[in-house]
Amino acid sequence: MGIKKKIVTGLAALLAAGTMLSVAACGSDSAGDEADDGSLMTVDVFDSLANYQGVQKGWFAKIVKDKFNIELNIIAPNVAGGGDTLFDTRSAAGNLGDLIITSTGNGRLQKLVKAGLITDMSEYYDKDMTTIKDNYQSAVDYVTKEAGTDGVWGIPQDVSSQSPTETSDGIEPQAAPYIRWDYYKEIGYPEINDTDDFLNVLSEMQAQARKDTGQNDIYAISLFKDWDGDLMQNAQAMVQWFGWSTQNSVLVQADGSDVVAASDTNSEYEQVLEFLNKADQMGLVDPESTTQDWDSLSTKVTNGKVLMSIWSWLGKPRMNSDENAEKTVGFMLAPLKTMNVYSEGFTPDGDGSTIIAIGSKAKNKERLAKFIDWLYSPEGIYASASNSGGAACPETLCWTMNDDNEPQLTDFGEKAMFDSDGLTVPDDWGGGSYNDGISALNFKSVNQNDIDPNTKSAFNPQLWTTQLDKQTALQKDWSEHMGGAKTDIEYLENNKQLAVAAGATYTVPEEDSTISTLRSSIKTEIVNASWQALVATSDSDFQSIWKDMQNQLDGLGYDQVLKVDTDNADALIKAREEIVEEYKNKDSSSSSSSSSSSSDSSSSSSDSSSSAS
Repeated sequence: MGIKKKIVTGLAALLAAGTMLSVAACGSDSAGDEADDGSLMTVDVFDSLANYQGVQKGWFAKIVKDKFNIELNIIAPNVAGGGDTLFDTRSAAGNLGDLIITSTGNGRLQKLVKAGLITDMSEYYDKDMTTIKDNYQSAVDYVTKEAGTDGVWGIPQDVSSQSPTETSDGIEPQAAPYIRWDYYKEIGYPEINDTDDFLNVLSEMQAQARKDTGQNDIYAISLFKDWDGDLMQNAQAMVQWFGWSTQNSVLVQADGSDVVAASDTNSEYEQVLEFLNKADQMGLVDPESTTQDWDSLSTKVTNGKVLMSIWSWLGKPRMNSDENAEKTVGFMLAPLKTMNVYSEGFTPDGDGSTIIAIGSKAKNKERLAKFIDWLYSPEGIYASASNSGGAACPETLCWTMNDDNEPQLTDFGEKAMFDSDGLTVPDDWGGGSYNDGISALNFKSVNQNDIDPNTKSAFNPQLWTTQLDKQTALQKDWSEHMGGAKTDIEYLENNKQLAVAAGATYTVPEEDSTISTLRSSIKTEIVNASWQALVATSDSDFQSIWKDMQNQLDGLGYDQVLKVDTDNADALIKAREEIVEEYKNKDSSSSSSSSSSSSDSSSSSSDSSSSAS
């Protein structure tokens, strides 16, 4: 035992010494003292968001090389595996990467600053990062505040110039009740006044689908378990249908008016589980739901075995192909009258959970600062964005301005956005596969539904007038039965069924180890009980399972965890209130400044006239 203690102590001393040396080396910032000769530079990008590891390829690589003479080498923990192991290993070595895209939560940002692993970009900010400075200063200020030290330490993703009280979801919300519209059409478009009506409609649709196909393995609802966390994930997502979001084990109403424990009797979480249990008792839930994973569910949706989608991004991409849509086959938003769909507003300060920064050992930091700034410019936004629900690729290749001065997709852009498999890029843009050339950074600098100041339209082509005017037979049929709305968001706004939570940037503080230990047992209890309640054979059985779970939680120290989660929820609500006020004051200040300028202009004009006469 004594030997082991000495070894551990010795290792700790060595690590401490290594860290001090690393910090000292970083503090000198000697890597940034060498003059940049502009030659080709391979930049190691430690990227927690990336799903590809290696050198960036294709058309995006060509743009970056032509503009900055940079080659991006992506280092991706998601691909390398091991969770935080790669982060810890590279941090211990004193060099995470030249560019760093990483989460800031759980105290990580402060640790990066204290360990000297990231660069204070203040030296380059005023001269080389003017796009960010002029448009997203509050986002930079937020990171500085979180770092606890003056300086420009990183830029958050998903920043915006739009109001935090306006939905950032574009054409469709994340989670809402989506149904196979073709079967809904077949049964006569019945009204869906409440969740009981919804179950009856789903039952009719299931019977119709089985009759049409002769396949009895089609189910209205199919679920999966592998994303469960503090709560059963599928039920957690469905509370968003009714205006709630989650903060670990508690539910937060979009307008901040209420915070409740998910485990409470009659909480929205319990009500969603009751809905799913009723569906199961009616034979509407796929019996493989308790054992299958996401991949299995996705395949079933693609193969037409599932009739309801919890999210817009599950059913639509897998069923609403051009061929299907022209036959009015596919998933569309259901007209459930009791839904009040949760949506997050634009975040002027970014999402706060992920930043891009320059590593302390990087060379040619001024060039890297210019590259980061470019990512936040309109040109950089179009070039670096994924084609999933956002800007597809650069102007002229993917889009042009039409005679009415509105952006419109080119034939290439149309394929890039909606049917990119097998699409080849022209040689003058780098050639190769379009999909292979998409930015591997997977970093969303600016919200895609924000407004491009040059075109006065959203960056997202799906919101362009020229695109909304192109409706498939499926979209036309849906629109005719949804009051003429062209998008899901338009329908929800028209019917006052959209609950927008102000887009506040909030990072959950580092959690005490005692709470983390208690949380582990608590979430296991809640998740297990949720699945048991889902398959309960009667209402009384459901209530018994729920009550037993509540009793078990009392003995697991849930009151301590609940206090932490409630405090965090309250802090989130406060952050939302503050960003609304901050934006209102900023808007008011801009208006006053504009009025003042107009007044000065008029005064000047008047003086000139007076002088002339």
